[in-house]
Amino acid sequence: MRAFKWSSDLTRHVNLSHKHYGVDPSTPPDPQPSNSPERDLFNDQQPYSPPPPPPLKERKNYHPFLHGNASHYAPKDISTEDGHPLSAGSSPPPQVESQNPWEPFSGEAQFCISNLLFEKVQMSQTNIDELFNIWNLHQQELMKTDSPFENHKDMYNVIDSIVNGGAAWNCFQTVVNEHLSPDAPEWQRTSYQVWYRNPATLIANILANPEFRHDFDLAPYVHINSNGQQCWADFMSGNWAWRHVTQIYENDTTDCVDGAMLVPIILGADKTTVSVATGYVEYHPLYLSIGNISNAARQAHWNAVIPIGFLAIPKSDHKYDNNSNLCIFKKRLYHSSISAILQSLKPGMTIPVIWKCPDGHFRHVLYELAAFIADYPEQVYLSGIVSGWCGRCQGIFSDLDGPSSSDRRSRKIDQILREEYGGEGRTLWDNFGIDEHVIPFTEDFPRADIHEMLAPDLLHQVIKGSFKDSLVEWCLDYLITTHSEARANEILDDIDRQLAAVPAFPSLRRFPHGRRFKQWTGDDSKALMKVFLPAVAEYLLEEMMRCLSSFLDFCYLIRRSDIDEQCLDAIKSSLEAFHHYRDIFKTLGVRNHFSLPRMHLMLHYPFTIMDFASSNGLCSSVMESRHFTAVKKPWQRSNRYKALSQMLLTNQRLDKLAALELNLVDHPFDAENKDVGPTDSGRSLVDVKLAKTRETSYPRYLSKLGTHSNQPNFELLTRRFLHKQLDQSDSSSLTSSSDTNIDSLPEITSKVDVFHSVVAVFFAPIDPSGIRGMRHERIRSTPSWYGQDAACVLLFFSFQHRQTKYPCALVHWYNIYGERKDVKTGLWINPRFAVVHLDALVRGVHLIPVYGSEPIPLGLDFQQSLDVFDLFYVNKYADHHANEILF
Repeated sequence: MRAFKWSSDLTRHVNLSHKHYGVDPSTPPDPQPSNSPERDLFNDQQPYSPPPPPPLKERKNYHPFLHGNASHYAPKDISTEDGHPLSAGSSPPPQVESQNPWEPFSGEAQFCISNLLFEKVQMSQTNIDELFNIWNLHQQELMKTDSPFENHKDMYNVIDSIVNGGAAWNCFQTVVNEHLSPDAPEWQRTSYQVWYRNPATLIANILANPEFRHDFDLAPYVHINSNGQQCWADFMSGNWAWRHVTQIYENDTTDCVDGAMLVPIILGADKTTVSVATGYVEYHPLYLSIGNISNAARQAHWNAVIPIGFLAIPKSDHKYDNNSNLCIFKKRLYHSSISAILQSLKPGMTIPVIWKCPDGHFRHVLYELAAFIADYPEQVYLSGIVSGWCGRCQGIFSDLDGPSSSDRRSRKIDQILREEYGGEGRTLWDNFGIDEHVIPFTEDFPRADIHEMLAPDLLHQVIKGSFKDSLVEWCLDYLITTHSEARANEILDDIDRQLAAVPAFPSLRRFPHGRRFKQWTGDDSKALMKVFLPAVAEYLLEEMMRCLSSFLDFCYLIRRSDIDEQCLDAIKSSLEAFHHYRDIFKTLGVRNHFSLPRMHLMLHYPFTIMDFASSNGLCSSVMESRHFTAVKKPWQRSNRYKALSQMLLTNQRLDKLAALELNLVDHPFDAENKDVGPTDSGRSLVDVKLAKTRETSYPRYLSKLGTHSNQPNFELLTRRFLHKQLDQSDSSSLTSSSDTNIDSLPEITSKVDVFHSVVAVFFAPIDPSGIRGMRHERIRSTPSWYGQDAACVLLFFSFQHRQTKYPCALVHWYNIYGERKDVKTGLWINPRFAVVHLDALVRGVHLIPVYGSEPIPLGLDFQQSLDVFDLFYVNKYADHHANEILF
């Protein structure tokens, strides 16, 4: 038996002597040979990207075999419910119409009251009974029929009888070893319950959801944009999908996969605490989604990410906290539970099954375990590695970013290591970072590799782990070690006041007391990222500021919804710049090493983007938002005693109501009611509309309105604006409005309507958005983005001229300071009056004051910041849509 001291030596041996154990190469069209998929991440030659010829227009090249689309290829993949193939272009099977579409409800009123009380209002059982008693009493007084339901039990029974959308919860229980000694610890003598739903049924519900019909990919594809560059957006555009479909087709022995549709299964797990005050109640939900759904739909639609199980959480006394046997027990219980939950999918990984799809057709479907979303501690459990090592590569724990980081881990290499070093004490643990007592659940399923499945986790790895817990703390440590304690406290107080003085902006969390609060959430960390640079710009060295700005650029680039080769190069450049400038912390003694697992995982993002496409579709923030609807709110509705069974029933009823509502009820979103948020409207670049109701306290004519608004030139500016609008249709008559004689300007005699706000709707699938990736934002009399300038909107108004309505804005331009970004922060530093058309406005922009070297005054309110300061940064980190515009 040969022994190898380091993993790199073993890799070279495997490549030479065990070629059949090597990692399968990628096989998109015309693949390029590569010894290691993740070797040399920063090489311009991308390992899985087919070199397409220069295209004439944007196109998608679909996989030629497992395509799932008869209009492109063979018709056998589109079938009837009984499995008989249909001809290409056939319409979906007709829907069976029911005499009562509201069944099992007696009618629309009964459904609406159930949906209102159970889903929207979430009324308690006692209050429901009281409501129906009052209703019955009122109906009796009027000599009419009874209320829709007798009581809450009657209503719940009808909800439970809904056929669509349901998936029953089941439970399996672990078996206690009969040979345990009487003094065995309690955690060994306990039988644990694991609640789960059939994942095949849940996948069928997702596939049959017609809301996904416009946000659904039938086959893997290579997306080439108009510049001839490969793009990675939704999951099926990634190299993983193409590679695995090719492997399935080439290794098929059943002769039944040609023309089938691949359904990549995306899993996620994350512990969540629902109550600390009442006994530290925590749950460990397991979620499921599929890769065919677009990233925007997965982020916006709560039925695209579904809880399929609640894993057991063994409890023990404090004396067992560091007990190795307990740790092994927990990991084995974890993997055996997930394996048991997913067993119903195993047959469909080799033999296609038939399911209805969002377009109404029935297709042959093949399952494949694709990705697992988890934070770093969960990745340690999943991949069977030692904490401090990387689950994706063989980097040494003391030098994670070293040469071994280009050698990836794989299921087959793990098998070789266990065969050669298993049972030899700590060899696997110390030299390879492998816990030999843990066998990942993926080894129970064909083609699944947990090391390949680990998805990038922007929230925990980058935002919380690297930024808030590392970079921010390093900056504060630098201030404390560089200055005296008294001076450092003064600086930190001034930084807190600057954070508190940041002007308000839609969806931007404020810090009224700076950083001083005990429990940080993911939203807090994301909000701090957006406003941190200007607050510390005067107190940190230029190298530190460049380190922070390159890090933030990396964070925002990897969250873009469409990433092409140029953007991928920018991601690599920002990562290289971050690695270069962070050395200042080591030079000054703030850090003695950077071998941090969460920060190291940033190194793998270029590769995971090529494999899984845009990171925003696999971020753990999707699960965090699902915690609220699937765990925390159902727990709040329970009576707290054996709450899990009540929570499961609540989730099941919500799913049933949502499924029925989807088929019967139209629910358009009214963007007028909220300042910012998702919008389920059709996709468009940008649409800006005036508020629905005009303000009645303003004069109705231009001259009087100008006097009222303290703008003496208001009428002149508006007439110049109209002159320019009228001349746009005739280029030969275009003249400068400012040079035109006032008497020759068109008269405006109509009444003027004044509005306090407009609503901008734009495509921003990276930020919280609707199922089509649309997001709305209210623009008030606050700074607004226009072209390449920033302006303060003073007034929204409209008037008519020759039967044409002109929606306008009176703006006060900010002067641009310099022609380039600020060197330290990477932000643009930013008056004159004008009237512009509403179409010229795109969205609001966030301004942060340039605070300067002097401490800001005590008691300065954030509402005064835009008036007190003269110089501002245009904040490109306010949200991801703003970052794409300003980057």
